[in-house]
Amino acid sequence: MKESPIAAKVQTGKPPGGTVGPRPESHVGVRFRAPFALRCGAFLIDYILLALILTFSIIVARLMGGGARMAGGTAQKIGIAITLVVLVLDFGVLAGLRGRTIGKWTTGLRIERTDGRRPGIGRALLRNFIGYPLSLLPLGLGFLIVTVNPSGRALHDLIAGTIVVREHATPMVAPARRSPAQRA
Repeated sequence: MKESPIAAKVQTGKPPGGTVGPRPESHVGVRFRAPFALRCGAFLIDYILLALILTFSIIVARLMGGGARMAGGTAQKIGIAITLVVLVLDFGVLAGLRGRTIGKWTTGLRIERTDGRRPGIGRALLRNFIGYPLSLLPLGLGFLIVTVNPSGRALHDLIAGTIVVREHATPMVAPARRSPAQRA
């Protein structure tokens, strides 16, 4: 069975053959795909950031009298506007220019094109504002494609031509055990 070019470049993060020391493919640009749970954690961090901004604005609006007074309604509208600006900056601009949202930066993940370049703002907007809703439509199955796709791409990644990889391509390998004679 022939592997797709993307699946051939993206590894699962397990060291080949259990070898310790320099990997033979370390000179090649091997990228390690991001685990599903880590991707969920990154998205959760982004969601919490947006929810905190919106919650803070609602608290301020309620302290100012809620929707009954003009000040409370205005504070709530400003909070919604700030949340939308942060949403576009995080999921569009940061993801496009740096390849990372705040959540992906925190978890050590990066969004790349399938050829390894940064996604660009247009591709990030397509991925996050069109691809995410389409991934949610069939009961969230677009997100679960990650678990069965050999290259670790969800529906929104397939739509935008992107892939989420670990920031550092070197796998964490435990140091070789030394014998008691070597320790002395």
